[in-house]
Amino acid sequence: MADVGGHALCVAGELEADLRTVRRLYADRGRAPGQDRGGPRVEQALHTAISGLHSSAGWAAYDSGDNATSRLHHAAALQSGILAKDGHAQARAWADLSVQSRAEGRHREALTINRAALESRQARQDPRIAALLHSRLAIGHARLGDHGACARSLLAAQKAHDRFDTTAPPPPWLRFLDAAEIAGLAAIAHRATGRLPDAEKATAQALRLLGPSMHRNRAYYGIQLAQLQLAHSDTTSAKATAATVDTTAVSSPRITQRLATVHRHLATA
Repeated sequence: MADVGGHALCVAGELEADLRTVRRLYADRGRAPGQDRGGPRVEQALHTAISGLHSSAGWAAYDSGDNATSRLHHAAALQSGILAKDGHAQARAWADLSVQSRAEGRHREALTINRAALESRQARQDPRIAALLHSRLAIGHARLGDHGACARSLLAAQKAHDRFDTTAPPPPWLRFLDAAEIAGLAAIAHRATGRLPDAEKATAQALRLLGPSMHRNRAYYGIQLAQLQLAHSDTTSAKATAATVDTTAVSSPRITQRLATVHRHLATA
C-alpha cells in the first residue's frame, strides 16, 4: 500500500453512515409531492451520498486486496460526484484514484490525476484537500525519481497544513488528515527517494502524533518504522518496534501481510 489516506477512518462506520443517508434520500424522493424524482436538490444529495458510499467501498475492497473492484468503486464515486455537482465528492474521488493508480504501478497516471485535482476550485480553496494532494504528489515525484519536485511538493503540503482552519470541522473523509498523517506521507516520499534517515525520523514523528483511536494508521506506520530499521540493519530496534504493532483492531489483509513479512525477515536476520 502506498499510503494510508482515507483508511484512517473506520470504513465499516462510513459505509453504514452512507447507506443510512442513501436510504433516507430514497425515502424523501418517494414522499416529494408533485415533483419527478423528488426535485433536483434531493437528486444531487442522493448522488453525493452514493459517491461517498462508492469511495468507502473502494477503500474496503483495496484493503482486502481486490484492486479491480476498488478501481471500479472509485471511478463510480467520481461519476456520482459529477452528477451531484459536488466538488468535494469529486476531489475525494480524484484523490482516491491517484492512490489506486500509484498502488498499481501507474506512477505517471497518478501524477497526472494529482495535478489535475490540484487545479480544482476545491483544492485552491480548501487547504486540507491541497495538503493531501500535495503530499501524494510528492510521493508520485519520488517514485519517478524527481527529488526536487518531491521536495517542493512536501513544502507545499506543509504550507497548506499550516493554513488549516481548526475552528471548523473537516468533512468526515478528511478527518484523518492531521500533522501525524502529513508526517507519515512525507516519510513515504522520503523512503521512495532513498532518504531513509529522513523517512525514519518522519515515521517516528507520525507515530508520536497519532491519536489513540487511529489503530490502522498506528499499525501501518509501526510496520513502516520496523522496515526502515531493518533496511539499515538495526535488527534490535526493528524487533522492538514490530513487537509493539497491534493489528487486533485492524481489519486489513494488506497490513497483516506486511507485518508477517517483517517477522519473516527478522527471523532470518
